[in-house]
Amino acid sequence: MQLIEKQKLRFNYGVTERQLRRLYREASRGRGVTGDALLQLLERRLDNVVFRAGFAPTIPAARQLVCHGHVQINGRRVDIPSYRVRAGEEVQMRQRKGVQKIVVDSLATFELPAADWLEVDGENQRFKVTALPTAATVPFEVDAQLVVEFYAR
Repeated sequence: MQLIEKQKLRFNYGVTERQLRRLYREASRGRGVTGDALLQLLERRLDNVVFRAGFAPTIPAARQLVCHGHVQINGRRVDIPSYRVRAGEEVQMRQRKGVQKIVVDSLATFELPAADWLEVDGENQRFKVTALPTAATVPFEVDAQLVVEFYAR
């Protein structure tokens, strides 16, 4: 059960085992519940945030947009998918023909409920991170405690 929950996190967020283990260590050192902190760290990844805002159809597509330099944070180009967004940051897509079509198509067909911690402006292809995500905002069922138990052994 623990392995299944860990693999569910890895698959849904597109992270490697090494990345997830590093995030677990960071979450366990912090204050509060380790499982909730781990989910928050995963939700704050730039590739995940671009996907949650509806600017890409999948997390791997969002990762590609970020890696190819199509994303700006507060006016500066960022090409690191694991970049952690902070509350108050404004993320926008660079204005390029191919990218605009992908983002517009993705926004038109996006099916997940909008994240309540993001303010999305689809017309201008930008969004603002209004608050930090919580474990309750994860759009799929996962038992983070089982993942913590997996790594704690």
